[in-house]
Amino acid sequence: MPKQKLDASFCLLAACETGKRKIDYYDTSITGFVLEVRPNGGKTYYLRYQDDHGRQKQHKIAAYADISFDKAKKEAQRLRSQVVLGGDPAATKEQKKAIPLYSTLADQHLAHAKTYQRSYDTTAMYVNRHIVPKWGKHRLTDITQQGVAQWLADKAGEGLAPATVEKMRVILGRSFELAKQWGMAGSDKNPTRGIPRKPINNARDRYLNAAEAKRLMTAVEASRNPQLKFIVGLLLLTGARVSELLNAKWKHINLDRRVWLIPTSKTGKPRHVPLSKPAIDILSAVPRFDKCDYVLPNPETLKPFVSIKHGWQTARDEAKLPDLRIHDLRHSAASFMINAGVDLFAVGRVLGHADHKSTMRYSHLANDTLMAAVEAGARKMKGVGNGI
Repeated sequence: MPKQKLDASFCLLAACETGKRKIDYYDTSITGFVLEVRPNGGKTYYLRYQDDHGRQKQHKIAAYADISFDKAKKEAQRLRSQVVLGGDPAATKEQKKAIPLYSTLADQHLAHAKTYQRSYDTTAMYVNRHIVPKWGKHRLTDITQQGVAQWLADKAGEGLAPATVEKMRVILGRSFELAKQWGMAGSDKNPTRGIPRKPINNARDRYLNAAEAKRLMTAVEASRNPQLKFIVGLLLLTGARVSELLNAKWKHINLDRRVWLIPTSKTGKPRHVPLSKPAIDILSAVPRFDKCDYVLPNPETLKPFVSIKHGWQTARDEAKLPDLRIHDLRHSAASFMINAGVDLFAVGRVLGHADHKSTMRYSHLANDTLMAAVEAGARKMKGVGNGI
């Protein structure tokens, strides 16, 4: 166990004696600071010490080629100070190694989500596209509130919608909640907690009027997707969500009773959608396929469409409605019902709103209907006023 005042020059020239597996040079100024030299020329800096129980421990500082001598010596001094104060650098390092990378947690989070989430594909997209590329190689304890806040701010600066940025924050936070439930090392602090949430207003009032609806129906009639005209027509007549209609099955539709059962809706509860006479007419015209239970399948696969985006955008542009989203058809269905005098409670029941607050976004339409009613009454009153 040769002792030597280690310096940059000595470490550069140090060699292993012939026939030995390795040789350790102990520094004379810092207790336990060691340069290990091997026959192949490899060299490594270590700090060796005894823990509180008298056990010999070793903490690797760095390979000789990866760090300057001055930095190695400074780190050795820092570690030696820890030991003197009762610390155990090797144990601390092992504890840190036991803390998983976020990529490991992400895999477990997604495996768990797949067992119950109806929106699993969306969650997986956010995790794999946004969260893992940034945090996948970080240990859980290295993901800090400050770092997450800056990351979210950067994402917002890239032009992502506020709702998208908030979804990323929620999913990352959920990962840490699960890690804590599972007793995973390094999950004591959730780095998303305490980050201010910016107000999000996803509500966008876009409703078709009768003329626009007519243009749209003309455009979808000419679509290369033969099912699109049925899909758009039923969305306008039922106010259903796109996913609900694309996954609808014949066994849940009763044409005689004029009702469609949606077994599992967004709220997690089944609901019945009443079918108007025009909706029944569309369903009666829908082609049926042998051994296919879906109402509006992709004719090529006989499975629900993965996407109708191309056909929808083509028809929308043809109808000169470039700002129209397919989800706006649900809003338009509500608009048509309310403008026909249907009360908000009934509209909410048709749309399957679990909370009346969701329906209240259409309240201004109801006010327009009421205003039209009082104006009509006022005109009538004016007409008979001279006879009073």
